[in-house]
Amino acid sequence: MKVLVIGSGGREHALCWALSASSLVDALYAAPGNAGMAEEAQCVDIAADDIGTIGAFAKSNAIDLVVIGPEGPLVAGLADLLEADGIKAFGPSAAAARLEGSKGFTKDICARYGIPTAAYGRFTETGPALDYLQRVGAPIVVKADGLAAGKGVIMAETVAEAEAAVADILDGDRFGAAGSEVLIEEWLGGEEASFFALVDGVTALPLASAQDHKRAGEADTGPNTGGMGAYSPAPVVTEALAGRIMDRVIEPTVRAMNEAGCPYRGVLYAGVMIADGVPKLLEYNVRFGDPECQVLVLRLRSDLLPALLAAREGGLKHFDLRWRDEAALSVVMAAKGYPGAYGKGSEIRGIEAADAIDGVKVFHAGTKAEDGKLLAVGGRVLNVTALAPTIAEAQAKAYRAVDAIDWPGGFCRRDIGFRAVG
Repeated sequence: MKVLVIGSGGREHALCWALSASSLVDALYAAPGNAGMAEEAQCVDIAADDIGTIGAFAKSNAIDLVVIGPEGPLVAGLADLLEADGIKAFGPSAAAARLEGSKGFTKDICARYGIPTAAYGRFTETGPALDYLQRVGAPIVVKADGLAAGKGVIMAETVAEAEAAVADILDGDRFGAAGSEVLIEEWLGGEEASFFALVDGVTALPLASAQDHKRAGEADTGPNTGGMGAYSPAPVVTEALAGRIMDRVIEPTVRAMNEAGCPYRGVLYAGVMIADGVPKLLEYNVRFGDPECQVLVLRLRSDLLPALLAAREGGLKHFDLRWRDEAALSVVMAAKGYPGAYGKGSEIRGIEAADAIDGVKVFHAGTKAEDGKLLAVGGRVLNVTALAPTIAEAQAKAYRAVDAIDWPGGFCRRDIGFRAVG
């Protein structure tokens, strides 16, 4: 098969790395790709959000399957465009992608189908939102309704902080159209985990568990980011808890989307908060997590391609996946200043030394090759990922690989996996 992967981040590099190992793949392309993905795929200079050009490329090159990595093209309808042209796409339709494209849409689905989640209010005007804040108090969570690159969630510890966040989103135009509506949600206590399932419109197949680290600072302090590291398996997601998440969250959502006339096909990522063994949905993503995808592909024994095809074609009912017993842990190396303003163009050395460590794979995110040098061109730049018998051993191996990389312009958290390691 000819396969095209859409995107340029660490998640897409991980997908390319896994797909390149499939005996079913004859040709692998990435649009636009990055310096690391060029080792596994032929990179084509098409932006991930240029859906018309992607469609034309897929058609003219007889692509058999397009694997859509990021959420933006999914919400914009790339899967619909491709399928209309007779090209198979892995990823939900635009209508189904509203599960991530509109947090309000998802919360209303939860309310209608009894899916456990935080209490909430939806607002398009500042006055009513501020009145609601005065009634419910703090701590509280303020969210931009639409896509905001993982930065549209403000954890406000005081009413004043929440009021400032509401004004910033609704009046300050901080997130553009994504902030035309805000959600104000109950602050949930507990431990957060990432739960993934492949969905074929009817059947949901759970994947291995994972846990990520959203905050920029150690001990989960500082601003929210797109993710600073992840590990799998997540000890908090026991077999019994995974069953509860499937029964109470994933499967009711699959039924809800069918009844709404927009069956969900693709990977469904539920961010859940767990307290006293009870999971509550925080939000949905309609694609693989980043950096969770990186740890999942290292643990996956099965060929990834048939699994993606089964999700697209309704074949998950009798499908199974095999996973390695080992643990995987990924450390994100980001440009200094991230998630705020950061510089671009600093040189990175030592990737080969890190990759040479047994069980380590460095996935590229914001990188570019230029004049024989590897340059940092994004916020999150590298995902240093390790496989080992235990999470503690994977953590030690990943940080040994981090220390082999020479990049003065970057930083990372030094405590990824701390909940599991203790």
